[in-house]
Amino acid sequence: MRRFILAFLSLVCLASFVACNDYETYGEKKDKERAAIRRFIADSAIVVIDEAQFHAQGNSTDVSKKEFVYLNNSGVYMQIVSKGCGTPLQDGENATLLVRFVEIGIMDSTALYNDTSPYDPDYMTIQRSGSSFSGTFTKGTWYSAYGGGTRTASVPEGLLAPFTYINVGRPRSAEDRIAKVRLIVPHSKGHYYATQYVYPYYYEISFQRQIDL
Repeated sequence: MRRFILAFLSLVCLASFVACNDYETYGEKKDKERAAIRRFIADSAIVVIDEAQFHAQGNSTDVSKKEFVYLNNSGVYMQIVSKGCGTPLQDGENATLLVRFVEIGIMDSTALYNDTSPYDPDYMTIQRSGSSFSGTFTKGTWYSAYGGGTRTASVPEGLLAPFTYINVGRPRSAEDRIAKVRLIVPHSKGHYYATQYVYPYYYEISFQRQIDL
Protein backbone atom coordinates (compact mmCIF):
# COMPACT_ATOMS: atom_id res chain seq x y z
CA MET A 1 0.00 0.00 0.00
CA ARG A 2 2.80 2.41 0.91
CA ARG A 3 4.52 1.63 -2.41
CA PHE A 4 1.24 2.37 -4.26
CA ILE A 5 0.81 5.68 -2.45
CA LEU A 6 4.39 6.72 -3.22
CA ALA A 7 3.95 5.76 -6.88
CA PHE A 8 0.66 7.72 -7.04
CA LEU A 9 2.26 10.78 -5.44
CA SER A 10 5.14 10.54 -7.91
CA LEU A 11 2.65 10.57 -10.81
CA VAL A 12 0.84 13.56 -9.33
CA CYS A 13 4.13 15.44 -8.98
CA LEU A 14 5.12 14.55 -12.55
CA ALA A 15 1.73 15.70 -13.88
CA SER A 16 2.03 18.94 -11.95
CA PHE A 17 5.54 19.50 -13.36
CA VAL A 18 4.35 18.92 -16.93
CA ALA A 19 1.37 21.19 -16.39
CA CYS A 20 3.65 23.92 -15.04
CA ASN A 21 5.94 23.53 -18.05
CA ASP A 22 2.94 23.73 -20.41
CA TYR A 23 1.63 26.90 -18.77
CA GLU A 24 2.39 30.04 -20.75
CA THR A 25 2.97 33.33 -19.02
CA TYR A 26 1.35 36.51 -20.30
CA GLY A 27 4.75 37.65 -21.51
CA GLU A 28 5.22 34.43 -23.49
CA LYS A 29 1.77 34.81 -25.05
CA LYS A 30 2.61 38.37 -26.09
CA ASP A 31 5.86 37.15 -27.65
CA LYS A 32 3.89 34.58 -29.67
CA GLU A 33 1.41 37.27 -30.70
CA ARG A 34 4.16 39.62 -31.90
CA ALA A 35 5.79 36.77 -33.83
CA ALA A 36 2.45 35.88 -35.45
CA ILE A 37 1.89 39.51 -36.50
CA ARG A 38 5.39 39.70 -37.98
CA ARG A 39 4.77 36.49 -39.98
CA PHE A 40 1.42 37.78 -41.19
CA ILE A 41 2.99 41.05 -42.34
CA ALA A 42 5.80 39.21 -44.13
CA ASP A 43 3.52 36.61 -45.72
CA SER A 44 1.14 39.35 -46.92
CA ALA A 45 4.02 41.47 -48.32
CA ILE A 46 2.80 44.42 -46.25
CA VAL A 47 4.98 47.53 -46.24
CA VAL A 48 4.87 49.23 -42.84
CA ILE A 49 5.28 53.02 -42.75
CA ASP A 50 5.57 55.26 -39.71
CA GLU A 51 3.18 58.01 -38.72
CA ALA A 52 5.50 60.76 -39.98
CA GLN A 53 5.36 59.35 -43.51
CA PHE A 54 1.62 58.74 -43.18
CA HIS A 55 1.01 62.40 -42.27
CA ALA A 56 3.38 63.59 -45.01
CA GLN A 57 1.25 61.63 -47.50
CA GLY A 58 -1.88 63.47 -46.40
CA ASN A 59 -2.92 60.85 -43.84
CA SER A 60 -3.10 58.22 -46.54
CA THR A 61 -1.60 54.85 -47.35
CA ASP A 62 -0.64 53.68 -50.85
CA VAL A 63 -2.78 50.60 -51.45
CA SER A 64 -0.82 49.66 -54.58
CA LYS A 65 2.30 49.34 -52.40
CA LYS A 66 0.40 47.49 -49.66
CA GLU A 67 1.26 50.22 -47.18
CA PHE A 68 -0.01 50.01 -43.61
CA VAL A 69 0.77 52.73 -41.09
CA TYR A 70 1.81 51.64 -37.60
CA LEU A 71 -0.05 53.73 -35.01
CA ASN A 72 2.26 54.10 -32.04
CA ASN A 73 -0.33 54.84 -29.37
CA SER A 74 -2.46 51.79 -30.08
CA GLY A 75 -0.14 49.31 -31.77
CA VAL A 76 -2.70 49.00 -34.60
CA TYR A 77 -1.56 48.66 -38.22
CA MET A 78 -3.94 50.49 -40.58
CA GLN A 79 -4.43 50.75 -44.32
CA ILE A 80 -6.95 53.28 -45.60
CA VAL A 81 -8.40 51.79 -48.78
CA SER A 82 -10.91 54.62 -49.16
CA LYS A 83 -11.43 57.67 -46.95
CA GLY A 84 -15.06 57.71 -47.96
CA CYS A 85 -17.52 60.37 -48.97
CA GLY A 86 -19.15 62.91 -46.69
CA THR A 87 -17.34 64.38 -43.68
CA PRO A 88 -15.59 63.10 -40.57
CA LEU A 89 -17.59 62.62 -37.40
CA GLN A 90 -17.67 65.99 -35.63
CA ASP A 91 -16.91 66.72 -31.98
CA GLY A 92 -19.99 65.99 -29.88
CA GLU A 93 -21.74 64.17 -32.71
CA ASN A 94 -23.54 60.82 -32.49
CA ALA A 95 -24.24 58.68 -35.54
CA THR A 96 -25.51 55.25 -36.53
CA LEU A 97 -23.32 53.48 -39.06
CA LEU A 98 -23.83 50.47 -41.30
CA VAL A 99 -20.78 48.24 -40.98
CA ARG A 100 -19.58 45.36 -43.13
CA PHE A 101 -16.52 43.43 -42.08
CA VAL A 102 -14.30 40.40 -42.34
CA GLU A 103 -12.47 39.30 -39.18
CA ILE A 104 -9.66 36.72 -39.36
CA GLY A 105 -7.75 35.32 -36.41
CA ILE A 106 -4.09 35.75 -37.24
CA MET A 107 -2.99 32.86 -35.05
CA ASP A 108 -5.66 30.31 -35.95
CA SER A 109 -7.33 31.56 -39.19
CA THR A 110 -10.83 31.54 -37.67
CA ALA A 111 -13.15 33.85 -39.58
CA LEU A 112 -16.22 35.94 -38.85
CA TYR A 113 -17.82 38.06 -41.54
CA ASN A 114 -21.01 39.75 -42.72
CA ASP A 115 -19.92 41.00 -46.15
CA THR A 116 -21.63 38.36 -48.29
CA SER A 117 -25.07 39.99 -48.32
CA PRO A 118 -25.75 43.66 -49.07
CA TYR A 119 -28.90 43.50 -46.95
CA ASP A 120 -27.45 42.34 -43.63
CA PRO A 121 -24.95 44.89 -42.33
CA ASP A 122 -24.10 45.34 -38.70
CA TYR A 123 -25.33 48.47 -36.95
CA MET A 124 -22.96 50.57 -34.86
CA THR A 125 -23.69 53.67 -32.83
CA ILE A 126 -20.65 55.92 -32.47
CA GLN A 127 -19.91 59.09 -30.55
CA ARG A 128 -17.07 61.59 -30.70
CA SER A 129 -15.87 63.65 -27.75
CA GLY A 130 -12.84 65.77 -28.61
CA SER A 131 -10.32 63.39 -30.13
CA SER A 132 -11.87 60.32 -28.50
CA PHE A 133 -14.39 57.92 -30.03
CA SER A 134 -16.63 55.29 -28.46
CA GLY A 135 -19.19 52.99 -29.95
CA THR A 136 -21.47 50.00 -29.56
CA PHE A 137 -22.67 47.31 -31.95
CA THR A 138 -26.46 47.16 -31.62
CA LYS A 139 -27.48 44.60 -34.24
CA GLY A 140 -25.91 42.07 -36.59
CA THR A 141 -23.23 39.41 -36.82
CA TRP A 142 -20.77 41.02 -34.41
CA TYR A 143 -23.51 41.63 -31.87
CA SER A 144 -24.67 38.02 -32.09
CA ALA A 145 -21.18 36.49 -32.06
CA TYR A 146 -19.88 38.42 -29.09
CA GLY A 147 -22.88 38.15 -26.86
CA GLY A 148 -24.56 41.51 -27.10
CA GLY A 149 -23.74 42.40 -23.51
CA THR A 150 -22.43 45.80 -22.47
CA ARG A 151 -18.89 44.42 -22.40
CA THR A 152 -18.74 42.44 -25.63
CA ALA A 153 -21.02 44.65 -27.76
CA SER A 154 -18.79 47.68 -27.31
CA VAL A 155 -16.61 48.59 -30.28
CA PRO A 156 -12.97 47.67 -29.53
CA GLU A 157 -10.51 50.53 -29.44
CA GLY A 158 -8.64 49.08 -32.42
CA LEU A 159 -11.71 49.38 -34.64
CA LEU A 160 -12.17 53.00 -33.59
CA ALA A 161 -8.65 53.99 -34.67
CA PRO A 162 -9.60 54.87 -38.28
CA PHE A 163 -12.28 57.43 -37.39
CA THR A 164 -9.73 60.20 -36.92
CA TYR A 165 -8.86 59.87 -40.62
CA ILE A 166 -12.00 58.78 -42.49
CA ASN A 167 -15.34 60.28 -43.53
CA VAL A 168 -18.69 58.76 -42.64
CA GLY A 169 -21.31 59.63 -45.27
CA ARG A 170 -23.56 57.89 -47.77
CA PRO A 171 -22.87 57.74 -51.51
CA ARG A 172 -24.89 60.26 -53.52
CA SER A 173 -23.39 59.50 -56.92
CA ALA A 174 -21.68 56.69 -58.81
CA GLU A 175 -18.32 58.28 -58.03
CA ASP A 176 -18.85 58.37 -54.26
CA ARG A 177 -17.20 55.67 -52.20
CA ILE A 178 -17.85 54.57 -48.63
CA ALA A 179 -15.00 54.46 -46.14
CA LYS A 180 -13.02 51.23 -46.12
CA VAL A 181 -10.00 50.24 -44.05
CA ARG A 182 -7.84 47.21 -43.30
CA LEU A 183 -6.51 46.71 -39.80
CA ILE A 184 -4.19 44.48 -37.81
CA VAL A 185 -5.38 44.78 -34.22
CA PRO A 186 -3.32 43.47 -31.29
CA HIS A 187 -5.10 41.78 -28.41
CA SER A 188 -4.81 44.82 -26.15
CA LYS A 189 -7.02 46.86 -28.52
CA GLY A 190 -9.34 44.05 -29.53
CA HIS A 191 -12.61 42.61 -28.26
CA TYR A 192 -13.08 40.67 -25.04
CA TYR A 193 -11.97 37.30 -26.46
CA ALA A 194 -8.90 38.82 -28.09
CA THR A 195 -7.77 40.28 -24.78
CA GLN A 196 -8.63 37.13 -22.86
CA TYR A 197 -6.65 34.78 -25.12
CA VAL A 198 -3.97 37.26 -26.31
CA TYR A 199 -5.01 36.89 -29.97
CA PRO A 200 -4.44 39.44 -32.73
CA TYR A 201 -6.97 39.84 -35.54
CA TYR A 202 -6.98 41.12 -39.11
CA TYR A 203 -9.96 43.13 -40.36
CA GLU A 204 -11.38 44.51 -43.57
CA ILE A 205 -14.15 46.96 -42.65
CA SER A 206 -16.40 49.48 -44.40
CA PHE A 207 -18.48 52.20 -42.76
CA GLN A 208 -21.32 54.39 -43.95
CA ARG A 209 -24.03 56.43 -42.28
CA GLN A 210 -27.43 54.89 -41.88
CA ILE A 211 -28.91 58.33 -42.60
CA ASP A 212 -26.97 61.09 -44.36
CA LEU A 213 -27.48 64.51 -42.80
